[in-house]
Amino acid sequence: MGYPSLQACITDLEKHGHLIRIKEEVDPYLEMAAIHLRVFEAGGPAILFEKVKGSKFPAVSNLFGTLERSKFIFRDSLEKVKTLVDVKNDPMQALRHPFKYANVALTALSALPMKVGRKHFEKCNIEDLPQIVNWPKDGGPFVTMPQVYTEDSDKPGIMNANLGMYRIQLAGNDYILNKEIGLHYQLHRGIGVHQTKANAKGQPLKVSIFVGGPPSHPVAAVMPLPEGLSEMTFAGALGNRRFRYFYDEEGFCISADADFIITGTVAPHENKPEGPFGDHLGYYSLTHDFPLLKVHNVYHRKDAIWSFTVVGRPPQEDTSFGALIHEISGAALPEEIPGLTAVNAVDAAGVHPLLFAIGSERYTPYLKERKPQEILTIANHILGKNQLSLAKYLLIAAKEDDPSLDVNNIRQFLTHILQRIDLTRDLHFYTRTTIDTLDYSGSGLNSGSKVAITVAGDIKRELWADVPAGFSLPKPLVTYRMVMPGILAIEIPKNIRTSDIPMIIEFLQEHFAESDLAGIPLFVLCDDATFVAQNLNNFVWVTFTRSNPSHDIYGINEFTEHKHWGCYGPLIIDARIKAHHAPVLEKDPEVEKRVDAMGEKGGELYGVI
Repeated sequence: MGYPSLQACITDLEKHGHLIRIKEEVDPYLEMAAIHLRVFEAGGPAILFEKVKGSKFPAVSNLFGTLERSKFIFRDSLEKVKTLVDVKNDPMQALRHPFKYANVALTALSALPMKVGRKHFEKCNIEDLPQIVNWPKDGGPFVTMPQVYTEDSDKPGIMNANLGMYRIQLAGNDYILNKEIGLHYQLHRGIGVHQTKANAKGQPLKVSIFVGGPPSHPVAAVMPLPEGLSEMTFAGALGNRRFRYFYDEEGFCISADADFIITGTVAPHENKPEGPFGDHLGYYSLTHDFPLLKVHNVYHRKDAIWSFTVVGRPPQEDTSFGALIHEISGAALPEEIPGLTAVNAVDAAGVHPLLFAIGSERYTPYLKERKPQEILTIANHILGKNQLSLAKYLLIAAKEDDPSLDVNNIRQFLTHILQRIDLTRDLHFYTRTTIDTLDYSGSGLNSGSKVAITVAGDIKRELWADVPAGFSLPKPLVTYRMVMPGILAIEIPKNIRTSDIPMIIEFLQEHFAESDLAGIPLFVLCDDATFVAQNLNNFVWVTFTRSNPSHDIYGINEFTEHKHWGCYGPLIIDARIKAHHAPVLEKDPEVEKRVDAMGEKGGELYGVI
């Protein structure tokens, strides 16, 4: 069904038992986020907050909290849109199977944006919007489910426009209330390309920020679409309703179905400090200068509903967004990279820090010992591809070694890698390169390193499920835990500084000089071995968000030969929190007590959390 509005979607969800209402007044400072997080963790429904303290507008969250609910919302259009994306990647399919793809042309045609007459919207100020603060150290209230619209100054018009989801800071820091807000985005993103062109012409960039509207609109804003497929066209196709728009008196594009629209301009090279913000890696992104938007107007429809989400350590609602995106376009990326069979940005590790991939290894099949060759080429291709280029760790395996290997099964994939890895050969570093802006494990903003671990060939070792009798660590190391076969978490005492780690590595090397450690190819140095070993999600989150490959990878009996680094003993990753890292996200205990009370008998969340 095509929802004409956010309200229509909410009504449908409630009718089918997919939404609850919170009728008592809730505080947008931490409490709304805490309720959202608790309901999401319980696999609960969407949430309509009827009374938001300090605002006349209700708010909704967790619309996309489960893949099942997303599929329900788009139950009438999902398969057609998957077909549309499929054909976009291989148009010849439509010629080979005309009856199968007969409705694609109609779907694409009906999805074309529709310019409509000016629609009446009421006006308000930024301070009238729900001032939602998700985490205690956030720099202020943020818009977390925005659709940010900009046009290309060289090719104006909606068909060449960009609709992206970039966080918006509404207040705090040095922003002049109601007159200035902050935009957080990088110049390589669609909006950044538009800003660069506007800057070159000395012109301010016009920006329209939409909140709410049909649920297909925010999905379109995060969708990595094939080249030439407009986000507005995709929104129309997914929502079974053409994207309706008009231009206001000042020339800003207005989404006619949105609940809220903020319009404003970004002047060339005008920035202000933005942040901190509790982000999807599970840490705060810190305060940095980002583009400043001078607010022109804040529009809202009558009976508008504010839409928001909460991000933090995965899994969160954006995890379900990712699952929906994969559902729609999962086959697209392997089609774009020759030899690539599957790739997974591991959500539990914060998405960008860790990729698992499978590729074909067909080079020199006549060699007695198979080794990584084609998959190294594929790895280079992956690390040069759009958002995948932000990855720090890429682990890629050869499909031929195990056709059943699954990039979504963390334990199986790591076992496969650890059984086969040749630590003298299979590590390939990229130093002094770009990483995710939100990742503070590197040497500066957007600056760090990468490593591609390419594995092909037969099993080389049997992994230890536990350490053998008589195993010990050198002082001052005492506490260790097995994470899974082949991986040992070693707890580093709190008085050990980062500058002392090379000494700790020497102690380990001397201690294990005569030991056969083939069954345990990976040591992880950490702050809390019990936490790391508790489950694989903890392991991948700690290991890959708290390490910078070029600085934090060591090895027993390591060597450098012709600029190639390797080791003969176990690989060691220093995954401790360092002084330059961003703080970990932590919940407010008093707010959590209030949410606990709501979950008790008679409370509005009783039976939900």
